[in-house]
Amino acid sequence: MDYFFTEQQQMIIDTAREITNEKIIPARAELDEKNQFPRAILEDIAKADLFSIFVPEEYGGLGGGGFEIVLAMEELARGCVGVATSFAASALGIFPVMIAGSNEQKQKYLPDIASGARWAAFGLTEANAGSDAAGIRTTAVEDGDCWVLNGTKQWITNGGESQIYSIVAMTDPNKGPRGASIFVVEDGDPGFSYGKKEDKMGIRSSSTRELIMKDCRIPRDRLVGRRGTGFITVMKTLDLSRPGIASLGIGLAQAALDEAVTYAKQRVQFGKPIISFQAVQHMLADMAIQLEAGRALVYAAAKHIDSHPKDMSKVSSMCKVFATDMAMKVTTDAVQILGGYGYMKEYPVEKMMRDAKILQIYEGTNQIQRNVVGQELNKEYS
Repeated sequence: MDYFFTEQQQMIIDTAREITNEKIIPARAELDEKNQFPRAILEDIAKADLFSIFVPEEYGGLGGGGFEIVLAMEELARGCVGVATSFAASALGIFPVMIAGSNEQKQKYLPDIASGARWAAFGLTEANAGSDAAGIRTTAVEDGDCWVLNGTKQWITNGGESQIYSIVAMTDPNKGPRGASIFVVEDGDPGFSYGKKEDKMGIRSSSTRELIMKDCRIPRDRLVGRRGTGFITVMKTLDLSRPGIASLGIGLAQAALDEAVTYAKQRVQFGKPIISFQAVQHMLADMAIQLEAGRALVYAAAKHIDSHPKDMSKVSSMCKVFATDMAMKVTTDAVQILGGYGYMKEYPVEKMMRDAKILQIYEGTNQIQRNVVGQELNKEYS
């Protein structure tokens, strides 16, 4: 379908596609098997200026919006969701600074993010605070001209690989969500360390680690926005980022469909290619229909959020749910079409199916997203 991309948008797609075809696809199986962070590929992505897409022009970026991010992430995910997640996590990690940071903070951090000289990560999740972000136990206490942070963040994408971390901590624990604030913690800050690298089912090329803060001292000017406004910034950050997660589902489903159709045209049973059988045709047709419906919703949601930044929670959650549920189904069906071959690591659909599962979980489970949509509908019809 023709979405009438601008010249810049088409350039982003073409650049991401080139990197995917030349760098990501040839390396994805090895990265998955070795649980290896794709540092060299991210450096190639940086050289291609893709990290600058989401950074405003005044800080060295291209000044693109959510739609441009979605286009890049879809293409990268067609190659490997783990690599695309490592790229996306840097945007997620710096969004709080872009949303609520001071001009000084933006001047300090955004140019390096845009150039790919440094990467970012988002420190929200804890052992007892996932979907319930209000359950955060990490604390930040004022001490002279510093803040002192104590706590542990769990399952942090790009943990141990990034140099800049947006950390959510309680500055007023008795106030619940209104007691949360956001701080920038940098790699090398005293009292800041990393836990073990997690051994995951899928997206194994992305790095997932604990962030450990034990009397971690940071300067006072690392507070992002006003004290006590962290939870609001977190919600805005996630609303902005969810179409990106949805786009990972689109790229992944496209890759799975491509593999399934190619195989179905080549695999001969009962004297003819299996794509000639109606049962297989119907599976492929449903995969293609769901994929195009998901792509249309994600693109529309991203454009809506770019033009209506104060009215984005419902559409953000809707596109995340639909696209990622769709990706799980399409990758599962791709494995089914390839049959025994699809279950073998020699063929990429096995990895695609493993990678798809996390999309329904991270950045807010799809059950939580349905809650958000339902709550928004309740408001609209009250």
